[in-house]
Amino acid sequence: MLPVRATRKLVSYVVNPVCNVSIRNLNGATASEPWLKEEEKEYYPKPEEDKPRILITGSLGQLGTGLAKLLRNKFGKDNVIMSDIIRAPKNEFNRGPFLYADILDFKNLQEIIVNQRVDWLVHFSALLSAIGEANIPLAMRVNIEGVHNVMELAKQYHLKLFIPSTIGAFGPSSPRNPTPDLAIQRPQTIYGVSKVHAELLGEYYNYRFGLDFRCLRFPGVISADTNPGGGTTDYAVKIFHDALRTGHHECYLEPDTRLPMMYIDDCLRSLMEVMETPAENLKMRTYNVTAMSFTPAELAEEVKKYVPNFRITYRVDPVRQQIANSWPQVFDDTNARNHWGWQHEHDIHGLAKKMFDYLMPLYGKTFG
Repeated sequence: MLPVRATRKLVSYVVNPVCNVSIRNLNGATASEPWLKEEEKEYYPKPEEDKPRILITGSLGQLGTGLAKLLRNKFGKDNVIMSDIIRAPKNEFNRGPFLYADILDFKNLQEIIVNQRVDWLVHFSALLSAIGEANIPLAMRVNIEGVHNVMELAKQYHLKLFIPSTIGAFGPSSPRNPTPDLAIQRPQTIYGVSKVHAELLGEYYNYRFGLDFRCLRFPGVISADTNPGGGTTDYAVKIFHDALRTGHHECYLEPDTRLPMMYIDDCLRSLMEVMETPAENLKMRTYNVTAMSFTPAELAEEVKKYVPNFRITYRVDPVRQQIANSWPQVFDDTNARNHWGWQHEHDIHGLAKKMFDYLMPLYGKTFG
């Protein structure tokens, strides 16, 4: 007969609470470490709360910092790991876990996923449309090879994987007004090509391996607290800064270039909602989501309600104009609304108010 303490030690090796293995009595009832005294139980691991551990790649971009804040508010700051290849600002570094993660380094990502016990992977790392056209070989590596790495790891470790897509996944042969979820996709940028690749590969991995892949095609996303990142729709962010800084904005798109848009709060909420939607409610792997569509001229009129002397002029960039001309003018997101209840909250008027409410104090301005 083993002494009591030796028996405890042996059982602690055979039945490890970390593995969520429980002891059952001969009659099938579950026991709760009956051999432990109350004062000893604190030394044994306790089951964690049922909250996902989430890794965000490319988290210092437009969407990552805002999403991390929302997720940390809901699931706890230590359960959301931000990552990027650039140094985090001190204020971000102090808000919760941050790691260096190169999506082109498979082993580095694998170690993070294993060591951090990741359950969800949100993959934001990408080169955007205009920047991608300026460096196509790098865009192919980051946007395609990076997707291969995260998808294979998500399959291997049974992660829930989110990869955003874009209006740029469509091309000039796609229906433009409106553009449904299922339509011809022949994009004319490496960014768009890489996003179509991610959509189709994710659907295949879901069909072939059961990967829980989820994807939203976002329109132009507008936010006040991040700088424009080289996208074709970024004029719709810069115009607010220019209005308060100089009262003048020089737009690189033609005045009647209509594109679908979304305020960042709606964008992040749509991502949170689709990630938390039960799998049985998702009848597709990739959905359009949107909130509004407008032109530079229409947005300028909205800006003038806050800055009456604002002027807009046009110096068209042929590369970005060609890209915009190949994209949808109006997104049809009926399926997202019907399948999992998507509803936007901000139209062009609410968008302008949000932007100016945030930016005016930063520029020492007041309205009225």
